[in-house]
Amino acid sequence: MITAMDNYFDIKDRVVVLTGACGVLGGTISRYFAGQGAKVVLLDLDRTRDAGEDAVAQIKASGGEAMFLPTNVLDEEVLRSNLSDILSAYGGIDVLLNAAGGNMSPANVSPEQSIFDLDIEATRKVFELNIFGAILPTRVFLRPMVEKGRGSIVNFCSMSSFRPLTRVAGYGMAKSALASWTQWLSGELATKFGDGLRVNAIAPGFLLTNQNRSLLTNPDGSLTDRSHKILSHTPVGRFLEPDELLGALHYLASDASKAVTGTIVPVDGGFNAFSI
Repeated sequence: MITAMDNYFDIKDRVVVLTGACGVLGGTISRYFAGQGAKVVLLDLDRTRDAGEDAVAQIKASGGEAMFLPTNVLDEEVLRSNLSDILSAYGGIDVLLNAAGGNMSPANVSPEQSIFDLDIEATRKVFELNIFGAILPTRVFLRPMVEKGRGSIVNFCSMSSFRPLTRVAGYGMAKSALASWTQWLSGELATKFGDGLRVNAIAPGFLLTNQNRSLLTNPDGSLTDRSHKILSHTPVGRFLEPDELLGALHYLASDASKAVTGTIVPVDGGFNAFSI
């Protein structure tokens, strides 16, 4: 029975592990979850250590709890070491946000190119980062969730998870595979380990980030033709802001979505639903 005192969105003291934590999105997400009372573990490459430790210092200065650990989402041995440190500090894991990912220009096919110009090695690396960069952290950080019988995993899909987008060949293949993995794993965990284990994803629309800035803006800062096409197909008529992902992430991380698993939630200003 639901009472007026219940707060299904309460995530206070939950341990939230975030991969890819030191980018624009990761910084916004980590600060938000810490502000909601969660204990946030920021995981990113060792070269981001300064940014990660600065983020932790800011969170702690605001009264939150966080720690940074250098990682490699493609190395299970490193991830197991991360797990040991997390369990020593916080005793468990409640939420895993698989935000690590990215693209490489050689894995794209520009309008002046064709499939024969696609760099296969770069495409392989992009695919590996975006799909195995979620599978391997999940395999490692899932174990304490299974032992407790409860946990929420949220993957980061894309508009290209629903249908192919021009140019981004490798990235699109990887993100569509990640959507399939999300749905498969949701059934696998619920049927074998119980209904307390959930797997979902968000599919962000188009944000201006360092990763895609060269695709969406010209050197003088004006919008590219690709940007104009995107915005003409986005009902809200603008690029999204990082903090507009937070509500969906909070929902999927909390008990408010405890009957929700296997879903891919678009946060896209209507892009995926719009047609002519």
